[in-house]
Amino acid sequence: MIDRLNKYLTKKTETATLAFFRLAFGLMMLFSIIRFVSYGWVEKMYIKPQFHFTFYGFEWVKPLGNFTYLLFFICGLSALMVAIGYKYRIAIIVFFLSFTYIELIDKTTYLNHYYFISLVSFILIFLPANAAYSVDAYKNPLKAFQQIPSWTVDVIKLMLGIVYFYAGLAKLNSDWLIDAMPLKMWLPMSSGMPVVGEFLNQNWTHYTLSWCGAIYDLAIPFLLLYRRTRIVAFVLVVIFHVFTKMLFPIGVFPYVMIISTLIFFEAGFHKKVLQKISGLFKMNWNQFENGLIKNQSFSFSEKLKIGFLTAFMAFQLLFPFRYLLYPEELFWTEEGFRFSWRVMLMEKSGYTQFKVTDAVTKKTTYVDNSQFLTPFQEKQMSFQPDFILEYAHFLRDHYKKIGYNDPEVRVESYVALNGRLSQKYIDPNANLAKENESFKHKTWILPFNDEIKGL
Repeated sequence: MIDRLNKYLTKKTETATLAFFRLAFGLMMLFSIIRFVSYGWVEKMYIKPQFHFTFYGFEWVKPLGNFTYLLFFICGLSALMVAIGYKYRIAIIVFFLSFTYIELIDKTTYLNHYYFISLVSFILIFLPANAAYSVDAYKNPLKAFQQIPSWTVDVIKLMLGIVYFYAGLAKLNSDWLIDAMPLKMWLPMSSGMPVVGEFLNQNWTHYTLSWCGAIYDLAIPFLLLYRRTRIVAFVLVVIFHVFTKMLFPIGVFPYVMIISTLIFFEAGFHKKVLQKISGLFKMNWNQFENGLIKNQSFSFSEKLKIGFLTAFMAFQLLFPFRYLLYPEELFWTEEGFRFSWRVMLMEKSGYTQFKVTDAVTKKTTYVDNSQFLTPFQEKQMSFQPDFILEYAHFLRDHYKKIGYNDPEVRVESYVALNGRLSQKYIDPNANLAKENESFKHKTWILPFNDEIKGL
């Protein structure tokens, strides 16, 4: 076992694969940042709102006002530097910190692919992605290597495999497979599409796409790993993500996944692409083919890096299953839902009315949420318990400032899940002003009156 592990850790692969991924990743991130700014979302999402929903443990991450534009500029510039491999180590660290800070400002904007980007950028900090086809290696030939340890590429493949496979596992539930929900609700909304639109109203289409989606997510990592099925698998990746992009407003996620899966291809493909790009910039790419090998010295720092990344990936394998530690239905309570690669699995909507009561005078005020929240924030808050609790604390503090004595905050809340009739969501007698956020089960969430079987 030890010999096999040592043999694997000393196995080498072409540097071109990791260099290609670095270039593709950096350019995709630069495009994503430019797109976000150009659509005016910095103002809408981060500057205009007077209140931001924070992640538990990261309440210290605050919006920066107009300086948020500077943060996006730094993030975009570091993405460009990562792409070209200039001051790579500094650039990828700055990108990881700036991008992750942006995402931590307000969890209203949380998306699985943003989480994926943060994880990948963190992993890239520890990889020699600038060892070829980079400004760093071009300026300093001593940094140029033809081969690097295979695990430095495999760790990216593993991260992609986790995203796909866990997304497939999450679809193995009765709502998705037996009831074709929520596709049965979503697909008819796109029935005006040319050619395929008429089929999107058909019941058989909803079930076919539900089952195909689950099978695709579960199988695609293995099809990409196997050389004989790789081309077919990549064609399926393109078809799947282009189709989902046409149906749903999911931003750059399809492009991120399409380009990222190219890392599974042979190094010869990556080398040809990089050579053509190098030719456009009149760079002598022959210096990257000098036969040098990135020596795996197994120094203390190298062992520490490998050990840390091993522990990190083990955590990524286990963390999505934390929902098993909670009672009640996951889709209902959402305790352990985020950061578990549960992509587009439910349609949830809610109505939430807050009332604030003075503990002494018993004066009661019904809150107009639009005074404090944007429409998008209010929509997200209405069916997510941690949002509801954090907003209740905000209201407690607000009304205390304007003279209320020990304000009590209660809520009348109704939520509908995957086409079911709405039902009461939060215990109307619970004073949320006195409830604290934690990793413990929120006992003030009312029970779900149905059962969703599966993982």
